[in-house]
Amino acid sequence: MAAEAFAWLGLARVALGLLPFRVVARALGKPRVESRGEIGPGQAAAARRLGWAIEAASRRTPWESTCLIQALAAQRMLRTRGIGSTLYLGVRKGEAPGAGSLAAHAWLRCGSLVLTGERAAEGFTVVGRFGFDPS
Repeated sequence: MAAEAFAWLGLARVALGLLPFRVVARALGKPRVESRGEIGPGQAAAARRLGWAIEAASRRTPWESTCLIQALAAQRMLRTRGIGSTLYLGVRKGEAPGAGSLAAHAWLRCGSLVLTGERAAEGFTVVGRFGFDPS
């Protein structure tokens, strides 16, 4: 699964580098929609393993695997397994000096689990969400 995660991280990086975000956004799921809040135990176990694989692989990529790249890769891996998720985009006032600076963050939720970006998500205001439910 770590090799698959590495490949999806690479594809996400290329997509974000070459395509306008509006094109990438079309593949994320339904805008302003949330996936189910609960999933079965088998899907939860698969999602946890997948989250671990994304985290492990992202530490070993020769490119920077940002929060958005990780969320995109994990979402695609979940889709191939028929597991729903919601990708969140958030902003907060930046810590850099200067008026009006903003920090952005992305994270991915599957059921009640946050698979990517959880540690840094606190304090961000959700400005976008893209849900996918296979049902």
